[in-house]
Amino acid sequence: MTKLRIALVGAAGRMGQAIASVAASENAEIVAKSDLGDRITSADADVLIDFSSAAATEAVCDAAVKSSAALVIGTTGHSAKEKQAIETAAQKIPVVFASNFSIGVNALFSLTEQAAKILGENFDLEILETHHRLKKDAPSGTAKTLAEILQRARNAEKLRHGREGMIGEREKSEIGIHSVRGGDVVGDHTVIFAGQGERVELTHRASSRETFARGALRAAQWVIGKSPGLYDMHDVLGL
Repeated sequence: MTKLRIALVGAAGRMGQAIASVAASENAEIVAKSDLGDRITSADADVLIDFSSAAATEAVCDAAVKSSAALVIGTTGHSAKEKQAIETAAQKIPVVFASNFSIGVNALFSLTEQAAKILGENFDLEILETHHRLKKDAPSGTAKTLAEILQRARNAEKLRHGREGMIGEREKSEIGIHSVRGGDVVGDHTVIFAGQGERVELTHRASSRETFARGALRAAQWVIGKSPGLYDMHDVLGL
């Protein structure tokens, strides 16, 4: 079987190193590397995988389109302009854009949607996410995805990021999001459904970045040969 050829952006970062360490075991090889400030190249690559920074998104998309390589994006914290660059690129090449490449987290996404529908409006919704002290954006991309899932399921719009002071009673329709930063936590996410006399919690805890690296490589293998378009891990996993 021919090895998948990867151009890796953000190669010196935590996720970049994790992808490089497991690539060979996933029948892939890194043929080009770059980091912030470097010239992004995807020459001779089948797919470009980006785990650098949202600030590099437009350059990453441009490099992938110019070389007709597929694109896998794992950065988070994008502005509206950066998201537009991804959507524009997806009109020309296949793009997998996901807030989290863990198989378990994507199961959490599906379970969250099911639970929200089953439990109904009498359960209050809260999201708690914990990451290492060096993470720059908050809330995490995964927490934002969970919030979007709950908003669709509940037809709710209001998000409350933390609470302080005399804020009054909790509004029934609001969805709380809370971010904790400390130590070397890879990533914990909990969705809380709090009702009268009972509480349901769905939790995913990641103990190794290899989990995300293998998921990203699975997405990279999957996207080869696909038609131009914007895909996510639900497409990759057939959910």
